[in-house]
Amino acid sequence: MTKNIITKRDFLRKAGMTTAGAVGATALATPYVRAQSPIRWRLQTYAGAALAEHVIKPSIDAFNKAANGEMIIDLYTADQLVPQGELFRAVQQGTIDAAQSDDDSMASPVDVSVFGAYFPFASRYGLDVPVLWNWYGLKEIWEEAYAEIPGVTWLSAGAWDPCNFVTTKPIRSLEDFKGLRVFTFPTGGRFMERFGIVPVTLPWEDIEVAIQTGELDGVAWCGATEAYTVGWADINQYYLTNNINGAWAGSFFANSEKWEAVPDHLKTLFQMAMDQSHYYRQHWYWWGEAHYRTTGGKLELTTIPEAEWKTVEDEALKFWDEVAGTSERTKKVVDILKKYQETMRGAGAPYRYA
Repeated sequence: MTKNIITKRDFLRKAGMTTAGAVGATALATPYVRAQSPIRWRLQTYAGAALAEHVIKPSIDAFNKAANGEMIIDLYTADQLVPQGELFRAVQQGTIDAAQSDDDSMASPVDVSVFGAYFPFASRYGLDVPVLWNWYGLKEIWEEAYAEIPGVTWLSAGAWDPCNFVTTKPIRSLEDFKGLRVFTFPTGGRFMERFGIVPVTLPWEDIEVAIQTGELDGVAWCGATEAYTVGWADINQYYLTNNINGAWAGSFFANSEKWEAVPDHLKTLFQMAMDQSHYYRQHWYWWGEAHYRTTGGKLELTTIPEAEWKTVEDEALKFWDEVAGTSERTKKVVDILKKYQETMRGAGAPYRYA
């Protein structure tokens, strides 16, 4: 036993001497594995603090942990660093490094921005969005569009919740839309103006007070999950079950120079974080929409009869054709949406119900 111990010690001593010599001979050739200071990003989301806890914070926390000190992303909520309407320019100029938002409300200067957020009746369910981007060609179209704009790299799109009306006044017919002042997204608001809605844009933090003071009659910004999560169910009374879109389409964006400076393994890690964020929202919203409708207890559900609501759906197709006429690329997107709707209807339940 003693001999064995001496042999081990001799081995370790000799190995140490050999290693020391090797280090001296190869020190200049050894690659620099880790920077002394981590890469640091500032990322602003469209969402307020309570909502960000679900729609992005879990994935950013996971990324920061997995990056193991090589990269840290500091998360900021809606309007915290720059107003939502200036978010694109802020990323482009490098004021912030990345953003989570929809193209529409962040004023992306691309022709396809109209399809971000709630393009009327473009989707029925949350799964429609990732399917359209990953299997029907929208991913490649978005990459092409943003490649024409310097300074911003589009990274990934995913689905959020439907667009329902959460209001202080009941909506039971199309007539009830007339004159309602609602906080909503640019394209969805522009479409609903055809039915008398008055779209209003305000900073996120001002919405609650605006509803309480009567400046707003409600929001057309979310579904039941968000209405309860952010507190809007506490200051409104009614929830219209008809929606103008089944899933908000949002994306991640990065300043191009900052993105290119990120090592490939951290780019892959961030892609996984974005995918995790998309996955979490799929089941969180699917759970929440049904849960809060049936057990929330704060909002009275109202419905516009199906035959009357068809007027809105038919008008949306006219709106699609108008948008298709603005560029070859928007026409390509509208053609894809039409083909997708045709496929879903042809597939029948559960994809679409008659």
